[in-house]
This record gives sequence, C-alpha cells and structure tokens, in this order.
Amino acid sequence: MSDILHIVGGGMAGSEAAWQAAHMGIDVVIHEMRPKVETFAHKTGNLGEMVCSNSFRSDDSEQNAVGLLHWEMRAANGLIMSCADQNRLPAGGALAVDRDPFAETVTARLMAHPRISVSYEEISTLPDDGNWIFATGPLTSAGLGTAIAAETGAEALAFFDAIAPIVYFDSIDMSRAWMQSRYDKGETEAERTAYLNCPMDRDQYEAFIDALLAADKTEFHEGETATYFDGCLPIEVMAERGRETLRHGPMKPVGLTNPHQPDVKAHAVVQLRRDNALGTLYNIVGFQTKMKYGAQTEVLRMIPGLENASFARLGGIHRNTFLNSPTLLDGQMRLKSRPNVRFAGQITGVEGYVESAAMGLLAGRMAAGEILGHPVATPPGTTASGALITHISGGAEAKTFQPMNVNFGLFPPVQGLKGGRRGRKDRYQAYTDRAKADWLGWLEQTALDVA
Repeated sequence: MSDILHIVGGGMAGSEAAWQAAHMGIDVVIHEMRPKVETFAHKTGNLGEMVCSNSFRSDDSEQNAVGLLHWEMRAANGLIMSCADQNRLPAGGALAVDRDPFAETVTARLMAHPRISVSYEEISTLPDDGNWIFATGPLTSAGLGTAIAAETGAEALAFFDAIAPIVYFDSIDMSRAWMQSRYDKGETEAERTAYLNCPMDRDQYEAFIDALLAADKTEFHEGETATYFDGCLPIEVMAERGRETLRHGPMKPVGLTNPHQPDVKAHAVVQLRRDNALGTLYNIVGFQTKMKYGAQTEVLRMIPGLENASFARLGGIHRNTFLNSPTLLDGQMRLKSRPNVRFAGQITGVEGYVESAAMGLLAGRMAAGEILGHPVATPPGTTASGALITHISGGAEAKTFQPMNVNFGLFPPVQGLKGGRRGRKDRYQAYTDRAKADWLGWLEQTALDVA
C-alpha cells in the first residue's frame, strides 16, 4: 500500500504525473471525481479534458518560454505533449489541438498502462499517510477546498477565470471574413491560413466597445472579489481599462491584409482559431467573457462576419482556486505541514495547460523517486520547468503571489548580453540554449538516480 502513488485529479497535471511515475516503475491510482461529480466547465469524464482554449500557445523553443517548456516536456517523454502532437491542428506558430480527440487519446493511453488505474470518486480530505499528489486544478471541489484551508491555516487565494465562446464555422459570413495567420506565419499553407479574421472599421469598433461596456454581466456572489489573471482577462474588463485596450490586444489589426478590401486598413480585427480537426468549430481568440448569455449573442453578432453566428458554446466565468505556494510548499512540491502530500498543476499558482502539465511531470517524478528511495532533485532554475518550480516554492513574493505563466523574466540572467528590445533575440536564444543543455543534464542525472 505504501508504494502506491495516489493522484487526485485527472486533468493536465494529474495525467502527466501519473504517466511519469508509472514509467519509473510505480503503481498509480488516479482519483477523478468526474463524471459522478460535475463542474461548471467540464463537459465529459475524459482525463485531460480542455475546458478553455484549445491552444498550448507558441511552439517556438528558441525564442519563446512556453515553446521551450514544450521542448523540455517532449524530451522527458511527456504524455500531454505527445498527445497534443498526435492531435495537432494548424495554428500558425502555435500548438493547437482538436480538443475531444486529444482528451480521448490521453484517457486511452493512461487506461492502457499496466501500472495505472482510475478510481471515479471525490476525495475531500487530506490523507494522513500514503503518497499523494493533489492536482485538482482551478475547480477544486468545495469539500477539498475546505480541507486544504483547514490544514494550511489560511484561506486559499482565488481569482476568476473566463472562457471564450465557440462558433459554428458554417454560420460565419466568409464574404466579409478571410483566412490568414498574422504576418503569414507558418511553414505550410495550412499554418499560414490558420486563423479566421473579421475586420472592423473605426465606427464599428466604437459601437462594439459601447455595447460591450453596457452589456449585462455575471454578478459575483456576496463575499467574492474579482481578481483576474491578466493573461485571461474578460474582454469587457479590458474595455473598462480603456477604449483602445482591445485594439492593442486580441483585436490588434497588424500583420493582416483583407483580400475583400486589400487597400483598406482595418481599424481592428477579431480572430478565430479552429477548434477541431473537421474545421466545423472556431473559438474567438482572446474573447473570454463574463457577459450573460443573451448579451453575448447580441454583442458578438455585431462583429462583421458573425451577424448570423451560431454558438456551440458561449463564454462563462468560474472561480479559480490556488495556494499561496511560496509559504506552503517546499522545493519538492510537498506541503510543508504534511510532507506525504504534494500539489501540482494550476492549484500551485502556475497558469496555463502547459505549465500545469509541467508541474505534474515534476511532481510525478519526485514522488516516484521518493517511493523508490532515490530522490529526484529539483531541476535547475535555468530551465523552464525549474524556473516555474522555483517561482512557486519561494521565488515569488508571498504577499503579492498571483498565478504566473512561464516567461523569461523568471530565468536567471545570462551575463554579458545586451538588455532591452534590441538585444532580445540573442538573449532569448541564450536562455533557451542554456536551458536545453541543463534540462538534458538533469534528465540524465535523474535517470541514473532511479536506475
């Protein structure tokens, strides 16, 4: 019994943790409450279900920190990246997937592994013994949330996370919209035409902003506060920060030419990205929203090309729970007050699918190493994975701790390189070159440790 690793939560982090530990020779039980206990955002009982965007963001491992994280996970035999590559969709320089087949692939791979089993039940307490990883994500159940708060002696922090609407492609007016990736980015024609674009002139944009600001929004319950993660702001919150905010964010018109009116420069452009392999569903990029459903349809149909849009899913908002990890977790992702319990994924204060899966990868390996009697060291802070775990386990300021995407600002500087925008390309290349060498060294060392 003591040699079994129990993982609570079958999302990105829990799935990756199970895969890594099982490949190190550990028997794993995944405890997943779905479909018996549902959440606001999940639609199936599949492991690895994507509940927001279908994008893993940039796949550039030389100039982008999240692309580097992709590279590290692939090098570590990562389940999530392997399944993402298997179900990839054209998305310019990004890695986007067909969400349902992706989750089905994750589920099938885990269920087929001889050392992994799944128990469909809700865990609402922190066990006193055994080896546990809690990877319950942003939608941690109320019972477990209460148990965590009781154990830590402090309320879990929380912010609100919004999801974007999905549109049926055949309801989009292609006489007004067109297919093009920004700056024609991509090596193939499919990549260069991966996004669907809807242009707005100045008057259309201003009317859209007016409607957005006036629309009915979801109200918070008494005692809740709206602290948003800046990487996932609702569009109406961005609009409230200034009328030009959206035009310089998800609606920026740069790098695009409208073939219907090639001589007319759009004032703003709304982009949609394919959400499934069939190309029948498109999600509105960056359009997370807390507008009420009736208001959403009215406001979004003001977008040229979407006047008659039909929606497969409207946007929504949910509470996102996370720990004050710098005060609660050690460098092995263990709860300091109860070291038989580890946490992984978004609940630790990382943001994004890839970051969550990466923390699952580390937690799974560290837990397996401990069970085997060969502790797995924390990866160097010069790597993307190491920079994230350093941030959540003490690198961040506890008083102001907020969820964080991976970014080069978390990396130790490379000495002797020029700062500022002009030196950025060389600086980022140096970060990624150093990270790849250090990550491969860590993989080799930890493989020897558990051999």
